[in-house]
Amino acid sequence: MRSTAPFLQSRLPARENARLIDLGDSPDGFLRVLANWENMLRPGLRFEEQLQDYFAFCLACHHATVATFVPTDVDTKIRGIVWRESRDPEVLRPMLCFALASRGWTEDGISIRAVRGVSGHNGEQWSAIAAGLGHLLELGDTASADMALAAIESEIDREQAVFDAVCAERDAELDLLRLSMTLAHNRGDLTQGMGFWKRTPATATLMDHLSTRGRFDLAVRIYQHTGLSAEGHRHYPLRPVKALRRSPATLLPLCPFLDEWGGAVGQLDESHEVLAALVVGRQKVQGQQGYYRAIAGMREASSGAFERTAGRMPNAAQKLLREAEMRKLIDVPRMSFESMMRKRARVALGMFAGRS
Repeated sequence: MRSTAPFLQSRLPARENARLIDLGDSPDGFLRVLANWENMLRPGLRFEEQLQDYFAFCLACHHATVATFVPTDVDTKIRGIVWRESRDPEVLRPMLCFALASRGWTEDGISIRAVRGVSGHNGEQWSAIAAGLGHLLELGDTASADMALAAIESEIDREQAVFDAVCAERDAELDLLRLSMTLAHNRGDLTQGMGFWKRTPATATLMDHLSTRGRFDLAVRIYQHTGLSAEGHRHYPLRPVKALRRSPATLLPLCPFLDEWGGAVGQLDESHEVLAALVVGRQKVQGQQGYYRAIAGMREASSGAFERTAGRMPNAAQKLLREAEMRKLIDVPRMSFESMMRKRARVALGMFAGRS
């Protein structure tokens, strides 16, 4: 967290003399956990208590960094491994309550990817809840499992309702595309959260049920048909550029709509590092357009500054920038690009709305 989101250090609240598992029930719950992480190392804590606090710590780190350039790599822990360290429902119930409370944590200053109140964080949250649901059901704690299931189904209904409203809204095609990407991502998280379940008749039935309920079929079809699936990669080319991690002002929006972001990062002292990463990185993922839009945004903000920035890049990156295909793509005006994406959204909606 300190490496990928150092700007959060100044937001950490005062230290508290409390267990981490008890600090999650407030909008800044993840920050409270991060401020007090060393509490889980206190002598005298039983293994079960340390397990609960470690789960809280992992979930807080994940929430804080999942929309940054270098997310903490704890997905498998919160989606299965830590849950399976105990078979005692009395130990697991506080973990479930903590995961449920995480739905109320703020995303301010850690993500700019929410669309109409729906974000990828919602999928991350229910993946952890789903992990607990499956394990508690396996152990026979049906009351806790029912509570987890109700939370997941409520979130599915909420996201679907937002998506349906945007589908029916005039001139909302870009938000429709952003929501399609988000719901497709969240569906994958739900599937991964169920991936650690031990298959029993009860869990198999529930897995089939949730796979159907959380299918988001129309959103996924639009996501795939419009080319957005090429934009959902993990942005490895941008990870080495440490200047992008210093401030929430440079957090990455949902691709491919990166023109404004490109204009903002073009003002960094290290803009040449960002531009080089974009120029080289656009080769890594077939069909992605976001990096071209970011480069176009950098140039649109100031053509003179852009040329000076380009001149500071390594020679290999400068050569790539001069390629005819590269120039052709970054010459597309933002309005034209977004008009094309709006048209793709309308065509996909017309093709698939009746089939879902």
